[in-house]
Amino acid sequence: MTFFKRWNNIVGWAVFAIAAAVYLMTMEPVSSLWDCSEFIATSYKLEVGHPPGAPLFMMLARLATLFAFGNPDYVGVAVNAMNSIASAFCILFLFWTITHLAKKVVVKEGEECSMGQLCGIMGAGLIGALTYTFTDTFWFSAVEGEVYAMSSLFTAVVFWAILKWENVAFQPYANRWLIFIAYMVGLSIGVHLLNLLVIPAIVFIYYFKKYETTKWGIIKS
Repeated sequence: MTFFKRWNNIVGWAVFAIAAAVYLMTMEPVSSLWDCSEFIATSYKLEVGHPPGAPLFMMLARLATLFAFGNPDYVGVAVNAMNSIASAFCILFLFWTITHLAKKVVVKEGEECSMGQLCGIMGAGLIGALTYTFTDTFWFSAVEGEVYAMSSLFTAVVFWAILKWENVAFQPYANRWLIFIAYMVGLSIGVHLLNLLVIPAIVFIYYFKKYETTKWGIIKS
């Protein structure tokens, strides 16, 4: 493992721990006053929620409710905790996305980054990820039994995955990342349709990596 990868993993998991602790300590004790009560109830009994439905979320939340150990009083806590952990993972993948992009700007391809460059890249990731951790909208969704936290996680994973593909685009078996992305996008539809908004960004990254950039090429892509 390279010097950069080691610190990227260490700092990334530290950011995850901070986000998870914050969200778990501030999550709703039971439910918020909107769709959360419906999602918690339908997940607990594996029933059908309002259209268009969120079948994957329901199944994952049902697994989370098993940690209530049969006590209905803790079902809402279990679902909220699941979303808090999912949101913390979203912050982790956001951190890795930021450090990937920062490294491309700061470090020349094929070179190992210096200590100063490493500190700058890790600092960018820390500031970006922790700032997003405490933004009002994301924090609000991270601590309740709604679909947006898990949908944000899928979105973060898919965009991180296309950046991983970009690193190995011309190597054998690089397209396994594209298959993984297609699979994750398919799964995400069972939570929320937000993930579909990442597809145009994926198309552009693929185009810029695989083809010579032209005005008409950008328009067509």
